[in-house]
Amino acid sequence: MRVGFQGERGAYSEEAVRACFGEAAEPVPCRENDDVGRALVAGEIDCGVLPIENSLAGSVVATYDVLAAHALRVVGEIVLPIHHCLLAPPGAAMAGLRRVLSHPVALAQCRAFFAANPSLRAVPYYDTAGAARAVAEAADPADAALASGVASEAYGLEILARELEDRSDNQTRFFVLVRQDAEAPPLPAGGSPRSALLVETRDRPGALVRLLQPFADLGVNLSKLESRPGGHPWSYRFFIEVDASADDPAMRLALERAAGEAEQLRVLGSFRRWAAAP
Repeated sequence: MRVGFQGERGAYSEEAVRACFGEAAEPVPCRENDDVGRALVAGEIDCGVLPIENSLAGSVVATYDVLAAHALRVVGEIVLPIHHCLLAPPGAAMAGLRRVLSHPVALAQCRAFFAANPSLRAVPYYDTAGAARAVAEAADPADAALASGVASEAYGLEILARELEDRSDNQTRFFVLVRQDAEAPPLPAGGSPRSALLVETRDRPGALVRLLQPFADLGVNLSKLESRPGGHPWSYRFFIEVDASADDPAMRLALERAAGEAEQLRVLGSFRRWAAAP
């Protein structure tokens, strides 16, 4: 099974693919989040894994935009512990570093490290492992990458420091995606059910309140609400996650009532919460 992920070999997203599918998957690197969505729609890959939020840096908005742009279905989630390392070319020393390259979301997870080392300039890059690859290719002792220990092995870099994240319980949650009409691949046994929704409200006072009220009335818990720009200036679409399957009777009724208050309501998929191995 070919599973697309954003980034280069050694990216955290590739680790998420392996955590979910093990040897049953062939990880396929894609440069951008949207490239994963396009490859899925084109049938070039069977499944995709994209980050949706980090426990320190928050939402990964590029993935929400992929869900809005393509006919995809969320069939699972993966939660991966994230521990950042400072990677540099062989022979480089901490005292000689000037720049640290990494994905903006990763850099945002290590604010305390950069505050403690003001001489280091954080440089946004499209991917953590891509940053490691660029540092290895340039072999400049003044440059380092913020990436995983796996990336250090992949690109022959030395680890100058470990666990640079602001909190030791740092985690990233990933969505498992398939084409809208495709069957879900075999996934590890999960926990309680969850559903993801995409809605657009009418432009009138109280529209969002009226759309959300049926979930509260029927005892369906909303676990996440994210807004993104809509199809024209100053319009918005909302991504909602609820702690119920779309097949649950209360959820079905809530969706029916909410649809009456929405310009658009799309169920992106129902799935099971990630259950870490004991």
